Amino acid sequence: MTKRVVITGMGVISPVGIGLDKFWNALITGISGIDRITKFDPLDYKVQIAGEVNNFTPTDYLDKKAARRMDRFTQFAVAASGMAIQDAKLDLDQEKKDRIGAIIGSGIGGLETLGVQIQVLLERGPGRVSPLFIPMMIGNMAAGQVAITYSLQGPNSTTVTACASGNNAIGDSFKLLQRGEVDVMITGGTEAAITPVSIAGFSAMKALSTCNQAPQKASKPFDARRDGFVMGEGAGMLVLETLEHAQTRGASIYAEIVGYGSTCDAYHITAPDPVGAGAARAMQIALDDAGLKPAAVDYINAHGTSTLLNDQLETMAIKKVFGARAYQIPVSSTKSMTGHLLGAAGGIEAVASILAIVNNIIPPTINYEVPDPECDLDYVPNQARNQVVKVAISNNLGFGGHNVTLAFQEYQG
Repeated sequence: MTKRVVITGMGVISPVGIGLDKFWNALITGISGIDRITKFDPLDYKVQIAGEVNNFTPTDYLDKKAARRMDRFTQFAVAASGMAIQDAKLDLDQEKKDRIGAIIGSGIGGLETLGVQIQVLLERGPGRVSPLFIPMMIGNMAAGQVAITYSLQGPNSTTVTACASGNNAIGDSFKLLQRGEVDVMITGGTEAAITPVSIAGFSAMKALSTCNQAPQKASKPFDARRDGFVMGEGAGMLVLETLEHAQTRGASIYAEIVGYGSTCDAYHITAPDPVGAGAARAMQIALDDAGLKPAAVDYINAHGTSTLLNDQLETMAIKKVFGARAYQIPVSSTKSMTGHLLGAAGGIEAVASILAIVNNIIPPTINYEVPDPECDLDYVPNQARNQVVKVAISNNLGFGGHNVTLAFQEYQG
């Protein structure tokens, strides 16, 4: 028998705040976390802005020695997982550790460590490269270190599907729980890729906004003036449980995860399908998986990157699935405030979607001022909206043609 799966804990580290309250209050207030890069001097770069996480002290969450052995993306994952476990009031000492797993998405992994150690190699020679270089850099270490830190002995893996990584991680965890293979999963996405080489690389692709003079206005999804995405960093983590397990331990439940759709455009390494077919199929599969009709959806948390093609084709895909009703469904992009967290986007946007259900408030798309005729849906411009949300879906699309949709629903016992 297929088991129901619920969300009982959440943890967020983001450019607009650390912790659920700061994160959510920033979103519904329309506060941007984007500013001039401080992690390195960006003066010689065409792109000088990003959504950095401020006020993150690893030793607030980790032993000092352990923190030194982790790249920033892993520190984020371990810290946000701890927040989610605490939020869920999950007493791990009372649980069967082999029935708890972790699947965590990261699009890039330990890029900061890679950059530092390449510099060491070039300046000081191969003998000075750190023995911790490889275990700090490799992408699976976020999930691995979460398991080690919290003694989780169940399934443990990493999804690497570019900007869809976080959504794939959550969806794969959902399916393990549905099948009854585990009782609890810690899942989401993490990324810390604001480094000189990544900014230079995405800039060379002309994927990033160059709105350096007005950072808070740079991410403008669906607006006719959009000129690229703004990179962000952070982590969003969920505690998913079978409903039976959550009820047995008397857990508070935020919402239920009910659908997962995953497709590939099989079209181009970076450009989306020109008619949005893959994204549309992912949404439809998620709805079918959930047993929901398109009419049931109250809110769409869009991928909405602020790039020319993505926003246009995601709009097209939504119309394919929802028909005329697409114009009545609020669609917003929280990337307008957080920037694009790449592999962590699905994690923090799942949290935003779930909190929209819990609070019956839809976060806005800020910086939406000049309508684009090709993007003509209700993008909840500039101000949060009080509205009943019983069902929300969250899209994330990634280089390589990955399209992933998650469906969340108000929990009803």
